[in-house]
Order: sequence, then structure tokens, then C-alpha cells
Amino acid sequence: MAPTRRDFLAASAAAAGALFVPSGVRGSSIPERAVGWLVPREFTEIRRNVGFFTMRGGTIGYLVNDGGVAVVDSQFPEQAQACIEGLSERSGGRPVDVLLNTHHHGDHTAGNVAFRGIARRVVAHAQAEAHMRRPPGGLPPEDQLFPDTTFTDEWSAELGDERIVARHHGRAHTSGDAVITFERANVVHMGDLMFHMRHPVVDAAAGATLRGWIQVLQTTVDTHDDETIYIFGHAGPDYPVTGSGADLLGLRDYLVGVLTFVQAQIEAGRTQDEILAMRDPLVGFEDYGRFGRPGARDPIVVAYREITGA
Repeated sequence: MAPTRRDFLAASAAAAGALFVPSGVRGSSIPERAVGWLVPREFTEIRRNVGFFTMRGGTIGYLVNDGGVAVVDSQFPEQAQACIEGLSERSGGRPVDVLLNTHHHGDHTAGNVAFRGIARRVVAHAQAEAHMRRPPGGLPPEDQLFPDTTFTDEWSAELGDERIVARHHGRAHTSGDAVITFERANVVHMGDLMFHMRHPVVDAAAGATLRGWIQVLQTTVDTHDDETIYIFGHAGPDYPVTGSGADLLGLRDYLVGVLTFVQAQIEAGRTQDEILAMRDPLVGFEDYGRFGRPGARDPIVVAYREITGA
């Protein structure tokens, strides 16, 4: 489909927004490429009226059927508005019945404000809602549409001929991650539980744990089947933002590899600084590329702290 004038205006607004972090995400944990990363507005249907939207920030999932509209995550305000306009075109102007947030990070929730007066309900894990109000290590957002419905283990709802289930399997990328399943479509939105062929952000300040993440990925695959299609929060350059359970298990193996690598370096007598200086790609996982500068959310740093208790 050829780009419309609305597409052009949305892209222009995003380009302007790419020059700064929106005020609504002060202190939020935003992946390195989220700010300044501009791609055209794009809706991609997967099956049974479930699809994903990409523009700037964490991948948005959506459902538009005869019974209603659901959205998973919201990127930034300008991108959320572009998404809302596209969904309105597809739904005949219907409001959004439910907006779900997979976790609290700003590149997945800052766009919530664009849904004010449009989304009838906002759902998130209770810990994600708490982190949205007071981001660990950061300042509360200046303006935000917070969840009005929270859960601890599971939340579900029927929307038209689809059943949506949000599950929390434990601490992983944060302490409030939700796996969102569109059961009849057999499509699952992973949020930032899934970084595809890209070094993940591990938000230890918000309760992240590599060991927990490994278990959550395994549990998620065990909960679904071989036909499940997963929507990923982020992907490396030239890699898709959807995939299979094998991709989830690939990230699981990468996280195991990080812990194994760091454990071996500790046993070899290397200091923390020496280990953190080793930025070459992890052997067996070269497609992830070199590690960046060590920081609090770096997998190597978090692995060292988990193993040593530092």
C-alpha cells in the first residue's frame, strides 16, 4: 500500500521526536537504540486479526475484530498516536477496549498518554504499575496514563471471538513482566522478555535476574505449542520481530552462555574489571555482536553480580 499523507505526517512527527526523550519518560529505562531510531509506520497482520505495529520503540501488538480492539504496549506519544489512527481506520473508529503494558519501560509505556480518553481499560502486572509510577533509579513521569487494572499471576478477558490472557511467570527482564497470549490466534506478545539476536537490557534495579529470565523463557515455551507465533519487544538489525519458540530457547541459551562465561572467568581468577573489559562476542553467539560499554543493565555486569552476590 502506498504511503498516505497521514503516514507522512506521522513519520514527520516521529522524526522531530527522535531528537529528544519525551518528557513523559523521564528516568525511564529506555534501550540504547530506542531514542533516535526512526522507521516508517507499519502494520503487519499475523493471523486471526492479531498483528504488530512498528515505528520507534518496543514492538506494539494489536487485535481488531468484530468484538473490539486491544493493544499491547504503546511506544512513545507520537508513535502511539500514529498507531491509534491506523487502528481507527481498521476498526471503523471504535475505541480501544483494553491497552496492556508488558512492563514499565518508557519505550513501551510512554505512549499510554495518547490513549487517554480512547482506551477503556489499561492492564499491567501490579509491579509494572508500581514501577511506572516510580521508576527504579529514575524520576516519575510528568504525565502518564497509568494502569487501572492490575494482576499478580494472571488476567484474562474475552474480546469478540478472541481470548486474551496475561501471565506473570516470575522475575526476568524486570520484576513485573507479562506474557500476553491471544489464545485462539495462538500469538504471544513477549514484550522485552524477548530480544531477538540483540544483547538484552537486564534491569536489575527493577528486579531483573538472568536465572529467572532463563526459567521464564522455558516456562513460556512449555505453556504454548509448536505453532505459536511470538512477537518480540526488540530485534537486532536485519532480524524479524516475530518468530517461534526456538527463538525463545535461543535467547535462553544465550543467557545460560553469559552466566557460564562469567563463571569460568571468575574461576580463572580474573577480576571484575578484567571480565568487564572482555567485550568480544560470546562464543557460539556471534550474531549478537560485540558487547557495548559495561553498565548497570549490561548482561555481563548483572551476571557477575548474580554469581558473586556483589
